[in-house]
Amino acid sequence: MTAHPRSRRWLTGLAAALIASTGAVVVNAAPAAAFVPKTPPLTTPWTGQVSTTNPLPEYPRPQLTRPDWQSLNGIWQFARASNTNTPPVGQTLAEEVLVPYPIESALSGIMRHENFMYYRKNFTVPAGWSGRNVQLNFGAVDWQSKVWVNGALLGTHEGGYDKFSYDITSALRAGSNEVIVGVWDPVEGQDIPVGKQRLNRGGIMYTPSSGIWQTVWLEPTTAQRVTRLDTTPNVAAGGLDLVVQGTQAGAGVTAQVLNGATVVGTATGTVGSSFRVPVPNARLWTPDDPFLYNLRVTMAGGDAVGGYFGMRSVGKAMLGGTLRPTLNGKFVFQLGTLDQGFWPDGIYTAPTDTALAFDLEQQKALGFNMVRKHIKVENDRWFYHADRLGLMVWQDMPALASGREPSTVGRQRFERELREMIDEHKGITSIVQWVPFNEGWGEYDAGRIADLVKSWDPTRLVNHNSGSNCCDSDPDPGNGDVIDDHQYVGPGISRPPTATRISVNGEYGGLGLRTPGHQWPSGGEFAYEWLPDSNALTNRYIQITGRLVDLINGNGLSGSVYTEPTDVEEELNGFFTYDRQIRKMDFARVRDTHLRVLGAANGTTLSLNKPASLRVTTTGYTDRYLRHRDGAARTDVINASSAVGDKQDATFFVRAGLSNSACYSFESRNFPGRYLRHRANRVYSEANNGGTFTADATFCARPGLSGGGTSLESASLPGSYLRHRSEEVWVEAGTGGAYAQDATWAVNSGWWRSGADLPIGQRRSFRVTTPGFDTRYLRHRDGLARTDVITASSAAADRLDATFIVKAGLADSSCYSFESANFAGQYLRHANYRVQKASSDGTTVFQQDATFCAQPPLNGGSGNVSLESFNYPGYHWRHYGEAVYIAGSGGGNAWDNPSSYNADTTWNNAAPLG
Repeated sequence: MTAHPRSRRWLTGLAAALIASTGAVVVNAAPAAAFVPKTPPLTTPWTGQVSTTNPLPEYPRPQLTRPDWQSLNGIWQFARASNTNTPPVGQTLAEEVLVPYPIESALSGIMRHENFMYYRKNFTVPAGWSGRNVQLNFGAVDWQSKVWVNGALLGTHEGGYDKFSYDITSALRAGSNEVIVGVWDPVEGQDIPVGKQRLNRGGIMYTPSSGIWQTVWLEPTTAQRVTRLDTTPNVAAGGLDLVVQGTQAGAGVTAQVLNGATVVGTATGTVGSSFRVPVPNARLWTPDDPFLYNLRVTMAGGDAVGGYFGMRSVGKAMLGGTLRPTLNGKFVFQLGTLDQGFWPDGIYTAPTDTALAFDLEQQKALGFNMVRKHIKVENDRWFYHADRLGLMVWQDMPALASGREPSTVGRQRFERELREMIDEHKGITSIVQWVPFNEGWGEYDAGRIADLVKSWDPTRLVNHNSGSNCCDSDPDPGNGDVIDDHQYVGPGISRPPTATRISVNGEYGGLGLRTPGHQWPSGGEFAYEWLPDSNALTNRYIQITGRLVDLINGNGLSGSVYTEPTDVEEELNGFFTYDRQIRKMDFARVRDTHLRVLGAANGTTLSLNKPASLRVTTTGYTDRYLRHRDGAARTDVINASSAVGDKQDATFFVRAGLSNSACYSFESRNFPGRYLRHRANRVYSEANNGGTFTADATFCARPGLSGGGTSLESASLPGSYLRHRSEEVWVEAGTGGAYAQDATWAVNSGWWRSGADLPIGQRRSFRVTTPGFDTRYLRHRDGLARTDVITASSAAADRLDATFIVKAGLADSSCYSFESANFAGQYLRHANYRVQKASSDGTTVFQQDATFCAQPPLNGGSGNVSLESFNYPGYHWRHYGEAVYIAGSGGGNAWDNPSSYNADTTWNNAAPLG
């Protein structure tokens, strides 16, 4: 029967009324519109591999496995709604959606946001499950969900990042069953944890991921069942501390630990109580050897589940005189990335499990050993991949919306979801740190929250607020285990570690490269610094990341996080493009840099040709440094108020080993050509006098004998190390007692940061040395530094503009500041990279910007010098197109062009022109 046109218009109006009153779209009895995949803004290599009948078919919960299960992923019916109060039971919805991809994604087939929505699916329980209870499991639904089976409301759940389940046994019927899920997701419209999801997306904020975004599945169980396995490796006790969570408190359980299929330990306990399962001669989990044990648990009443865990300990300890994070009692520098977990086709949900693993596998292949999961909580399989690959994880709590004070209800939601995140992931081996807040977004009561997290899980470090030096951050409460600064481009830290908190650089980098055809189509582009091509990007990455070596050795840095593994929407600062199609850097060179950084952390890599000082690490003597005096090496207290000569005596250039270039030699800063060498086991500062000198002056860097820092083994006396004893310095083999500490040194930045000398208080002019331009001098004009041809016949004002009074550095007396000869109190300083003349405003920033360390000339030449920025290490005065900048070779600006860089940054220290 065909309805009259007027009747059809009436039915349309009725349907609209039903939307408003019931919250569901009902299209009479017509079938839902057939599922049609949408075209994503960018396609990944896995977009076309997504199955519409069985997407993400892998068992979704590796740490609590059962053999029988049924995925409900696939095509469901879908409808927008105005509320979730009245489920559309027995009604056909207007659209189809591919679960579990969020509705804003192309893979879902919807590709738009809705605040309210309904999902509907019919399913049949396998006949073989007869007599058992049936659980309906959800990996995650963002944000509030209501679930009905055959019209019966099972419950309401709030939280977009945690899993939940319902026992649906009593609601089932023979044959076909109906499940309806109603979802409300206001994104930043309410005070809920949203991470980087924004309805008003752009820049560093991204498309939302609403609705069902992780696997939905059924599984049969016994009436009383295990619900979670809380595994805590106890390396010191030689076992696994296990709490079996279940529906019947006090029920008996048996746990077996297996190496492969071989049982290595068995113990019994009860549900809800901790008991220890022995793990004899445990093989410890590390990034280099991510070994996992299997776990089998049987509960009285018949429920049996599987799981896994790694044996490892997490802590912090004073090693080499610096507080360090430890893994299995050893300092392991945590070298990681800022992993956002977004995809152009699936947004929050990777298109396939292979894709999910790809990001982690690539980061591991690049030499990273850690990943910071940035204000998102991934599905359980992501953590399994991190566990099996050996990537430590800093787990962020998804943030409340930034830029506003959270409401009382928002705080309650945040703390409830924070507790759920920690409880659900206690058994994840790779997680070594919890991060409740990021840059102060939605931050409140940070000290209390840090203590709360520590009380929930005392086995991991707590970082109260990553980026507590910036942005929306409240004052640092001073508790927790971590001081975490962000610095772009960086890397760098503004606060050293303390006796209770390690120091990390929680974000740096953000180097951008445009890749037309592989960019998000909105037209927006964001990066912290742009590079013109892949080679320049690689060079710049190696340059900035190489600074970690000195930060580890000299500043006590214990971890770093680079932004980021892939581009994300408008952010174009990844190693990969957002579609994972293009490698933006030379990965082999990147990996080599990472290995060098990790070598610095374990004490085996030192920075060549830079000033360094060797600090004592023996408890009670950590204010003493190795120095030479009257030819002999000894240790003395050196500090900021020490005499210039003492600071210089305690500073050495680190050179390639004189007898073995794989090792090191230490040349006196203030007596060029003299090296530390041992003679009759005593150490002296001497010039090469032949014989065994080169071997006696060569030391091979080894991991610190006391567990941190560097130990220096004699190249000519293997097994003997540089050590201090009664203020004197010797090369000796182990003697017991405090020997391990006495033979361990912290290789810090040199007490005297300048590698070349300038005459304090004298007037000097600085002449260009680049061939063809060597009649030009650095001068100021209209406040800006530039180069001009200046001669004896030039105007007096021009000659004075090119003359500067050398002063002790405003920020560090081992470097220099340059006062204008004709504008007293005005100094050369850099601002936005341009060198210019300005009056001091007394701030720390000005003092640092106006301080430059004199270094040996990059292009050589008698009487020449290169001037390095104090607070931008690796950047030097450079003339470019007549203007003068601080520039880094291969950086992101035009004046960073590596062509003629060494010549352009080499200046002749000339007699004053005025």
